[in-house]
Amino acid sequence: MNIPIQNIYYLLCYAWDKLAERDVVAVEAIDSTSLADLFARVLINGTNHLLKRGFDRGYVSQHEWTGRLRGRICFQEAIARNATVTGRLPCDFDELSYNVLHNRILKATMRRLTRTQGLAAECSEGLTQLCRLFSDIQDIELSNRLFGQVQLHRNNQFYDFLLKVCELIYRNLLVSEKPGTSKFMDFVQDKRQMAVVFEGFVRTFYRVHTDFRVRPEDIYWRWIAADQVAAGLLPKMQTDISLTSNTRKIIIDCKFTPEATQKHYEAETLRSAHLYQINAYMDNLPEDQLTDTCQMMLLYPTMDSPLSATFTHKGHKISIRTINLNQPWQSIHQDLLALVA
Repeated sequence: MNIPIQNIYYLLCYAWDKLAERDVVAVEAIDSTSLADLFARVLINGTNHLLKRGFDRGYVSQHEWTGRLRGRICFQEAIARNATVTGRLPCDFDELSYNVLHNRILKATMRRLTRTQGLAAECSEGLTQLCRLFSDIQDIELSNRLFGQVQLHRNNQFYDFLLKVCELIYRNLLVSEKPGTSKFMDFVQDKRQMAVVFEGFVRTFYRVHTDFRVRPEDIYWRWIAADQVAAGLLPKMQTDISLTSNTRKIIIDCKFTPEATQKHYEAETLRSAHLYQINAYMDNLPEDQLTDTCQMMLLYPTMDSPLSATFTHKGHKISIRTINLNQPWQSIHQDLLALVA
């Protein structure tokens, strides 16, 4: 599925709930179709934005043998190494420094990205120049674990956006056949990654642009279990998105699949597993004033062939809809609003 990179960027900003940061790069002005170029420009513009505000600093733990007492003295180490001879003592102390984890991750990501095959020369040069400004920040080897260790606060939340870009780059940069270089994987073709992005995008879009209360919702089976063992075997049901107002309720299940239909004995039909899931939601809806009129929707992305089918069952409206991601963003915006009008 080939989605224009401008739209991919907007999808990510919505999925990450980073709408205030999306203007860090004017994607409409980008004529490249390379995701590596896109994310390089995001990092360049974002880091320049940080420069204007000043890089973040934090207290970093240090261990040093010093003749001036600082922090906590490590007595066992001092005795073991006969500190009386050296005239110095080993001390642990915290020092205010730019060498914090989020700056180290940002530097490491930019350095890795400069070695990406096919990266535009201006992007490579821009990243290299920025890396020179990080000369006092130690190099680090990136890993999945590191991204989970970053601790941010309200005053440095802009880093959260850049670190999400860094993590995406880390997960999708593959070692190439040419030594010392990488190639950027087209993560749009990774259905698992894009399913999360698509669902997050739709959820945030409706939360921001409509008056509905938007959240995932647990739906509990109405089956009566014979005992606790049987009860524990029932799988959890949770909607992707439940839109609720005082008078309406719409349950949307987002399905990032190349096609909304399947071939069955040469006939084109809707995907049965998806219909069973929606039907399970309907049969087990909680009893409240909106249950009888609750609407159901299966929402698929599409590039060219729209699909629209509507059914009713026990008073519920069931809609099968697609949203074309290969069109101007304003059209995507209007089409999504029309789906719940």
